[in-house]
Amino acid sequence: MNNILKIKFRKRKRLASVLGLALDGSRLDGVVLRRANSGLQMQQVFSVALTLDPLTAAPELVGREIRNQLDAAGVRERHCILGVPLKWVLTARTELPPLPEADAASMLQMEAERGFPTDVATLQLGNSRCPLAGDKKHVLLAGIPGAQIETLEKVLAAAKLKPASFTLGLPALQRPASEKSNGVLALAIGETTVSLQITCGGGIAALRALEGAIENANGRPELQPDLVARESRITLGQLPAELRDAVKRIRIFGPREVAQPLADEMELRFEPMGLSVEIVTAFKPDEFGAQIPSDAPVSAAFSLAARLLADQLPVFEFLPPKPTLLEQFAAKYSSGRLRTVGAAAAGLVALLCLAFLIQQIELWHYRSQWKGMSAKVTELKAVQANIRQFQPWYDPTYRDLAILRQLSLAFPEDGRAVTAKTIAIQEGGVVTCSGNAQDNASLLAMQAKLSNADGVSGFKWDLIHGKSPRQFTFDFVYGGAQ
Repeated sequence: MNNILKIKFRKRKRLASVLGLALDGSRLDGVVLRRANSGLQMQQVFSVALTLDPLTAAPELVGREIRNQLDAAGVRERHCILGVPLKWVLTARTELPPLPEADAASMLQMEAERGFPTDVATLQLGNSRCPLAGDKKHVLLAGIPGAQIETLEKVLAAAKLKPASFTLGLPALQRPASEKSNGVLALAIGETTVSLQITCGGGIAALRALEGAIENANGRPELQPDLVARESRITLGQLPAELRDAVKRIRIFGPREVAQPLADEMELRFEPMGLSVEIVTAFKPDEFGAQIPSDAPVSAAFSLAARLLADQLPVFEFLPPKPTLLEQFAAKYSSGRLRTVGAAAAGLVALLCLAFLIQQIELWHYRSQWKGMSAKVTELKAVQANIRQFQPWYDPTYRDLAILRQLSLAFPEDGRAVTAKTIAIQEGGVVTCSGNAQDNASLLAMQAKLSNADGVSGFKWDLIHGKSPRQFTFDFVYGGAQ
């Protein structure tokens, strides 16, 4: 009965203007948009490099730096929508069978508890669903630690900004609900990472921040097109076949001088598979359902602001809900600022009576709904009990742990000569590992140990480059699978 305070007394005020912000590494991009009779008008555009990390530095200092940058750009708008970096987001994927929405929410909660490496109570969660055959759905779960969201709220408060939404920038650039987004692999080139999104059937099937795709060589960022192409192919391969086969287009967002080499590499790798590649240099006239300036920048900041003003809700909302009227009333008058004790008592009694009346109405409503679904819920609980009972007996070989054990035995014990960055275990026992090595001798010694390990076969190098450190990627098959 803890939903008693979730009463919508009034709708959120529709904003006439908004500041769109997109945080990417140390770079903060911003666009101020205002509603006009003919569409949207662009007021200010800016891009600055922050000297302080919003997550580790004192929020007051970060907020003051942002406020100074906004003042220098002539920005006076207070309401904002913030696109957080994709690398902050934890993701998990699952398949949802045909269920009533209440049961689906319960199942997704259990899947989140199983799929995320942290307590889901500490996360701000969202999900996006793609339809599958047989009325099933492929569900992408996304979450951000609540501590990071609280820090951002403090930073924006110190910058004298009022957040209307915390979300992701790439879904705003390539909106999954649009018919044109069906079967699209979108890539957004950022300051330190390349963000990847796959949209199918009105939902988001995959989200990834490709770490290592942009390297700083001699103080200059350098894109690694081959790594992006390889990781894109791996991500596609992890999707269900019907979603993977639906992807027909690749769209790249970013400066042309950086995006063109990536587009060339993607064409080389994916055009034989029937996928077309394009670099997005301008928005379509009907992209936001409202007229936009001809010089609108193709940026996450602009897309976030435009979609908010066009009443297009974000796919993932990470901003915690604001206190309701009853909660605000309780917080305000619990501090002893009532003018008279009698007025406080009368108001409290009236609110309690109203709350209990609404609660009773909700109980009547939910009891009637329960009668119609109790049999299905009982059946589902029996299935869940069987899963919990027999799941420990499934696959007693502990294949994934055995793979990690062989890798740890093959790598040097000092933890420095050869280190792993990513380990991906796919169906059929195919393992992909990437990392760094201080010297070639240590790398070859690791290869020899791993190749001779029990159950390991088909070892091959995918990538070796650099001198010190040497960057590498290799594949092998565990368990003799072909």
